[in-house]
Amino acid sequence: MADKLTLSVIKADIGGCVGHSGVHPRLLDTARQALAESDLLVDFHVAHVGDDINLIMTHRRGVDCPEIHHLAWNTFLRCTEVARELKLYGAGQDLLSDAFSGNVKGMGPGVAEMEFEERKSEPVIVFMADKTEPGAWNLPLYKMFADPFNTIGLVIDPKMHQGFRFEVYDMIENKKVVFSLPEEMYDLLVFIGAPGRYAIRAVYSKATGEMAAVSSTQRLNLMAGRYVGKDDPVCIVRCQNGLPAVGEALEPFTNPHLVAGWMRGSHTGPLMPVSVANAVPTRFDGPPRVVALGFQLANGKLVGPQDFFADVAFDRARQTANEIADYLRRLGPFEPHRLPLEDMEYTTMPEVMSRLRHRFIKVGAETQAEVAAAREELGAK
Repeated sequence: MADKLTLSVIKADIGGCVGHSGVHPRLLDTARQALAESDLLVDFHVAHVGDDINLIMTHRRGVDCPEIHHLAWNTFLRCTEVARELKLYGAGQDLLSDAFSGNVKGMGPGVAEMEFEERKSEPVIVFMADKTEPGAWNLPLYKMFADPFNTIGLVIDPKMHQGFRFEVYDMIENKKVVFSLPEEMYDLLVFIGAPGRYAIRAVYSKATGEMAAVSSTQRLNLMAGRYVGKDDPVCIVRCQNGLPAVGEALEPFTNPHLVAGWMRGSHTGPLMPVSVANAVPTRFDGPPRVVALGFQLANGKLVGPQDFFADVAFDRARQTANEIADYLRRLGPFEPHRLPLEDMEYTTMPEVMSRLRHRFIKVGAETQAEVAAAREELGAK
């Protein structure tokens, strides 16, 4: 166990500047200082996308380690103090409790962690998204690990040819199921095609049994019982040597797919791949953004990052995302731009229904009443 490395990515929105668009530099400095003061970590990197702070940490204490989670929690609390001092919007909104309970899962922050033996060369990509939900990773992870038109390694790499196992979470009923691909591909697609409920939590190599990818599957609205911000998920993908090449892991994002989130967490929009510098969603608080940071792990140290989506090769994807955004915005409050009512999070629907409930009449009832009234009138005559 001691020689295994744990890579933990824990994120939270604890105050936006300005509005929901970005993170104030003082919050990032505060987070770096808090992590630097700890002797629990091998290394760390503080990143951000939109109004979310992402703590990327390496250590040797395993997943779900209370001390590591407590460190992240205290770091976010210190950042929240600064956010309140600066009167940042939504200060501390992802922290759903005042007291740490041993694990940040279920308390607001998003968590993606994996433990593994560091290979001779260990490239990893940390994907971070803003203004969307955990199911946003379903299509990219499927294409990375199951689609030979995206990942040629599935065809020509003997270490990948056996396929992968996909662990899928039912985020409503808190259940999970594992699918073996390629033989259960169609069964998998039945579920992950509904990303609002089912999310790919992890992917495992069938050749080695090792975890190849892991994502955060926490849904804030279900934890809080109300809207407190979009989930803004994170995802870790290991690359090369029996796993997708770096380029194969990035390729799915050349086609901006539609995800739930955007303005007030209640709209559909394209997931736009951007550099860290451009991870500042402003148009209608969006469109949803994704950043990809690449690291080489060397004895637990994070060598990097490389800001992958800063590459001009993703310019056309951004152009396509803007064209999709133009079309969807013209639909305004109509579906499919606005989410279906049952998925709306910032919504007046309950209040409106309560106020107008007495005005709803069962279809046909009004006609029958009119007929009865007419008969009474004829009888009277």
